[in-house]
Amino acid sequence: MRMETILRGASVEVAIKPDGPVTMIGEKINPTGRKTLAAALKSRDLDHIRELALRQVTAGAQVLDINVSVPGLDEANLLAEIVQLVAAHVPVPLCLDSNDPKALEAALAVTPGKCLVNSVNGEEARLARILPLIKERGVAVIGLTMDERGIPNDPETRLAIAHKIVERAVKTGIPQEDVVIDPLVLTVGADQNAGKVTLRAIELICKELGVNVNLGASNVSFGLPERQLINQAFLALAAGAGASCVITDPEKLAPSILATDLLLGRDPYGKRFLRHLRGIAGAGAAKQ
Repeated sequence: MRMETILRGASVEVAIKPDGPVTMIGEKINPTGRKTLAAALKSRDLDHIRELALRQVTAGAQVLDINVSVPGLDEANLLAEIVQLVAAHVPVPLCLDSNDPKALEAALAVTPGKCLVNSVNGEEARLARILPLIKERGVAVIGLTMDERGIPNDPETRLAIAHKIVERAVKTGIPQEDVVIDPLVLTVGADQNAGKVTLRAIELICKELGVNVNLGASNVSFGLPERQLINQAFLALAAGAGASCVITDPEKLAPSILATDLLLGRDPYGKRFLRHLRGIAGAGAAKQ
C-alpha cells in the first residue's frame, strides 16, 4: 500500500505522494554553515528571516524547514518565535527541525495546520520522547535510518531501522502515512558507494513499507567541487528510485526537480514545469 502524507500550513495543503511530483522543502532557514543567518538569529533580524522564507516559496518550495539551533541562544523560545514569524508571511506548511524536545513542544503549540517534525531515528530514547508528542499534536514526522550504532553502511540495515521506526510509530497511535522515512546520504567524496547505498535503501523502503521517502540531498556532494551539478544528478536518480520529498535549495534546484518529474511522468502535460518557467520569465521581465 502506497500512502499520502498530508501537511497543512496557514492556508495551503500539501500532499506528499510516493508516485506524485517531488515535494520541495526549503532548507535555507537553518544556520548550519550559514553565518549570516546565525548572526540574524542572534540579533533578531527578522527582516532577513522573512526574506528567506518568501524567496524560497517564490522559487517553488512547498514546505519550509525551520532550524534555529545556534549555541548560546534559547532554542525553545526562539523556534516558537520564528515559526510564528514565518507562518504570518507564507501560507505553506512548516517542517520543525530540532533535536530539542522542549523546543519542538513549544513550537508545535504555535504552528498552524499540520506540520512535519524533523526528526526521530531508531534510538530508543528519542523514539520514546518524540513519538508521543507527534501523536498528541497529530502531526507528521521524519524518521532517520540511524540508531545508537550510527548510520549503517548497508541498505538492508537502514531498511530494518525504517521498519522499527514505522512499527513504533503505529504502536504509539500515529498513522503510518504520517511517517516519512529519510534513508540518509553521506558524501561520495569520502565513500564512492555512499550514493549507491542510499539509492538502494530508497528502493527497498518504497517496496516494503510504501511510505514517503525524504532526502537531505546536498550531503552527497559535501567536500567536492561542482556541488550543484552533483546534487542535480543525485536528485534525479533519487526521484527515479522512489524519493518523494527533498530538503534542498529551491532557488538552485527547483528547475532540475521539476524537469525530473516531467521525465518520470509525474507532471501531467508538463503543467508544473511550464508554469515554473513562465514564472521565471515573468520575474525577469519585471526586473527590466
